[in-house]
Amino acid sequence: MRWPTSPAPRAGSLSAPALPLLLAAGLLLAGCSAPGTSGTAGSGSSSSAPVKVGLVYSRTGLLAAYGKQYRQGFDAGLKYATHGTGTVDGHRVEVTAKDDTGSPQTAVAETKELIGRGYRIIAGTTDSGVALQTAPLAAQNRVLYIDGPAATDDITGINRYTFRSGRQSYQDTLTAASVLGAAENKKVTVLGQNTAFGQANVAAVKSVLGGRGAKVTAVLAPPSATDLTPFARQVKAGAPDLVFVAWAGSTAPALWTALDQQGVLGATKVVTGLAGTASYPVFGRAASKVSFLAHYFPGAGGGNPVEKAMIDGVRKAGGTPDLFTPDGFTAAQMVVRAVHAGSATDTDAMVKALEGWSFAGPKGKERIRAADHALLQPMFTARLVGSGASAKPRLVSTQPASAVAPPVRKKG
Repeated sequence: MRWPTSPAPRAGSLSAPALPLLLAAGLLLAGCSAPGTSGTAGSGSSSSAPVKVGLVYSRTGLLAAYGKQYRQGFDAGLKYATHGTGTVDGHRVEVTAKDDTGSPQTAVAETKELIGRGYRIIAGTTDSGVALQTAPLAAQNRVLYIDGPAATDDITGINRYTFRSGRQSYQDTLTAASVLGAAENKKVTVLGQNTAFGQANVAAVKSVLGGRGAKVTAVLAPPSATDLTPFARQVKAGAPDLVFVAWAGSTAPALWTALDQQGVLGATKVVTGLAGTASYPVFGRAASKVSFLAHYFPGAGGGNPVEKAMIDGVRKAGGTPDLFTPDGFTAAQMVVRAVHAGSATDTDAMVKALEGWSFAGPKGKERIRAADHALLQPMFTARLVGSGASAKPRLVSTQPASAVAPPVRKKG
């Protein structure tokens, strides 16, 4: 999973963080279940055997900062959804974490090992490339797979056993479109990394803005590139009307420095996804020249009861709420829902329990679309106020889930 620009070691929605791409995630809804149901009789197995959940995510590697946010959110979410008991209907939830280091090969090996040991639920995934290699294992072995911040649209609808607990690139793009206005006859350049995440953003921008009459081109840099000046020059040479930056990882400071030095920020409109708090100082004085689409930042949810519980829970445990904290929190809510309303052992029952589920999440009202398991959720636009260490996001608008819903993708 990943997201837009972030100076921290490279996770949304840009696998995990999208439109980060563009230049560059309350009260329970009627009909939804309670956040936790420990001690009640569910429809699943009557056995008291533990429910084993495997978290395969980037504890180290380029996206380690995002993985840390996800894990902190998951721990807080599990405590919240089980009312602090760590159990669901008498089943203790046992979590085993594995570090995929951002490598698809490592992630696949770790996931296979967990499945071989009888794990029926796998969650995590910070990187889109990792998610694309891991998701097929869910269908092959009939286990529940809950993708994390990995944002590639290809995960949605990939198979009936795969769900996502974060946003996807198309939702980022639709959010950016709300900021950009008319796109007809505009030249749009997507600046990103040549990864599954970057390519997903290019595809999303072409689909959304290209479909509205814009001419979309892409400038993609190798993820290992550290000298980004040539790419900034290439962007400026194209004289675009709009630049969409979809970037993730520790090279973000170098990217924004290059864009500023080459005059891109002053020559055209630049839009990017708002990354984690550590990225805010990266923009420096350029912050006021950039428009941001936001998956999440603390306070974006308006301080609804679930967001407050997430923030309080993470802070109480010594962590810091950030961009992908909701992805982990929501994943834990989904695990509890799957076991309580589905089964502790029957994966098909878990799937049925999650499909169509509406619930109150940290970002607000959310729903898992039954047709393809897309997570329909609100998205945000923001501005950075101040510069350097004092930079803080200010909410500009909240885009309701219905306004940024991606097109349905048929499940494989």
